[in-house]
Amino acid sequence: MNKIDEAAVAGTGRSTDFVEALARGLRVLESFTLPGNDIQRGRMTLTEVAKLTNLTRGTARRLLLTLKDMNYVDSDGKQFWLTPRLLRLSQGFQTPIGLGDQAVALLHALTQVIDESASVAILDLESVVYVCRVEVRRIYSSRIVNGTRLPAASTSVGRVLLASLSDEQLGIWLDRFPLQKLTPRTIVDRAAFLDEIARIRAQGHAILDQELEIGIRSVAVPIVNDLGRTMAALNASTSTARHSTADLRDVFLPELLKTSADLSRVMNW
Repeated sequence: MNKIDEAAVAGTGRSTDFVEALARGLRVLESFTLPGNDIQRGRMTLTEVAKLTNLTRGTARRLLLTLKDMNYVDSDGKQFWLTPRLLRLSQGFQTPIGLGDQAVALLHALTQVIDESASVAILDLESVVYVCRVEVRRIYSSRIVNGTRLPAASTSVGRVLLASLSDEQLGIWLDRFPLQKLTPRTIVDRAAFLDEIARIRAQGHAILDQELEIGIRSVAVPIVNDLGRTMAALNASTSTARHSTADLRDVFLPELLKTSADLSRVMNW
């Protein structure tokens, strides 16, 4: 699931069977949740959809009305928004890979032991996508939920997933998605990043100290299939006020390894 299609990463190599009309429809759906926008999209006018998708107003209108007829989009005549029918698509993804009650129960058990939130994530090009999460209730919430996307290079789950790629795939990934400095601690030097990935491969886990956000530390381990291939990653995060990096290594890591072994058996790849 985290395997990189080299042609896709490079932005080349479209199939001869590529259906442009379908691609445009999917671009319209994705426009409602595009990462990096300054405002929460949610509801958009026809003009906004056309601008975000680089489609003409006429094409965007036809696609939106088609999606409305199929109940994926609704409208008040001026604005458009997604409907809960889209959740069926996510269920079609989660159920076959075992992200059901058993996986959630394992995460719940883990959070009760470490008293911190835990998540399962996969790699999707430049981002990690959280596909199963159990949050420990605190005054401050991380606001990470299922479907949240974060930069792969600056998260512990992302680095575990990137470490599972071949050197060639990783090189293509870095060419396509340059490292970005999110905090003063973020590794942005390519050679240093590759050294860090080599360490993660050798030790089998990743620990990040305030590279995504100041005040936040996290640890992640791989979830593998029967063939030993990394398909997802499990992580737990904490604040610098509550735990040191030594705590992540000595207290959290053994518990994550136990849970990841259980998830590897439960999640049907």
